[in-house]
Amino acid sequence: MTGFDPSVRTAGADPDDDRWYSDWSVDEWDEIAEVVAVEPLRSQNRVVKWAVWTSFAVVTVLILVVGYVGWWYLGRVQPAESLDAESVQFTVDTSDTVESVAARLQAAGVVEDASVFTWYADQKGGLELVPGYYQLPANAHIGDVLAGLRTPPGETYRKVTFPEGFTVAQMAARLADEQPRLDADQFIAATAAAIVPDAYQRPPDITSLEGLLFPDTYQISNADNEAQVIERMVGLMERVAVNQEGLVEIAPDYGITPYQALIVASMIEKEAKLDVDRPKIARVIYNRLYMGMELQIDATLFYGQPPGTEFGDVRYVDSPYNTYERKGLPPTPIANPGRASIDAALHPAPNPSPGDPICQGLPDPTVYCLYVYYVLATAEGGHAFAATIEQHEANIAAARAAGLL
Repeated sequence: MTGFDPSVRTAGADPDDDRWYSDWSVDEWDEIAEVVAVEPLRSQNRVVKWAVWTSFAVVTVLILVVGYVGWWYLGRVQPAESLDAESVQFTVDTSDTVESVAARLQAAGVVEDASVFTWYADQKGGLELVPGYYQLPANAHIGDVLAGLRTPPGETYRKVTFPEGFTVAQMAARLADEQPRLDADQFIAATAAAIVPDAYQRPPDITSLEGLLFPDTYQISNADNEAQVIERMVGLMERVAVNQEGLVEIAPDYGITPYQALIVASMIEKEAKLDVDRPKIARVIYNRLYMGMELQIDATLFYGQPPGTEFGDVRYVDSPYNTYERKGLPPTPIANPGRASIDAALHPAPNPSPGDPICQGLPDPTVYCLYVYYVLATAEGGHAFAATIEQHEANIAAARAAGLL
């Protein structure tokens, strides 16, 4: 027998019978390798899980912190926009430091956080403070605020326009509106101390600068004060009226001083709407002065009166500016005239020629035909001129019929 075949074991054979195994053929595959599986310790699993979750939590917190810091920083660097934001008036004093400026910027609402501004300025190369007045943007990027403070006041300008015919009081109000750091009352007070050229021959008892400030557009810097603005306006009037228009040389030709020529120019400025009428109005004024008549210039009645004053309220007021009641020129100009009115005062129109319609029917047109009256005649502001009271009354009736008076 070659071996024991367990598949043909006889029924009832005892499995413990040694004969059942004695004849078993053993080969190399009967050597079964034993695989040993080592189960990790529970404490090791907890350490790994704790490390993973801790790392995840740390990363999450870092992301949130970085995001919050970024959001917080952006909020300090770029505040929320405001639809009605305007520039902020800010003054740097000689005693200021970057820290004190930053604190006041925060208090004024220009920046959100003083410490962030100080840090930002340091990171961007520092800030060299120049004392003076600044106009800083509101609700702007902190970099724009820093740029504004890095621009010296003397290099920051704003255009301010003073129209022809403005009075000193109106100029003061306009300046304060356009440059809020400048004060209207201080402007008017500073006019009393201004130096006026002697060439005008202004009476020594007159201190008003009315008529001596040239109306124009000025570049006013943040370093200018009220007195400096006045000095420039006085200087420009001298350059235009004296140096360019020949005020000092020409005024005596009409028997008046240069200062009185500016009074005439100021009345022309307030009365004329069209340039073509200015020389004729000048001629009416000179004719009336020559004839010893009251000037009867409506504009003089309203000088110094509140806006909206009615003609009837001032017609009989006892005032040196009531040219209906007093002969001669008013004591000062009633406004600040522009170049066209100054030129008209120095170069009035000639009286009408004998062939002019207003000279017809006069006894001796070559002697008596003079421009003596004028009244509003067109909706555009043109005037009708007359040589006689009858002509003038007819012109008034026509103006009333047209709804102009």
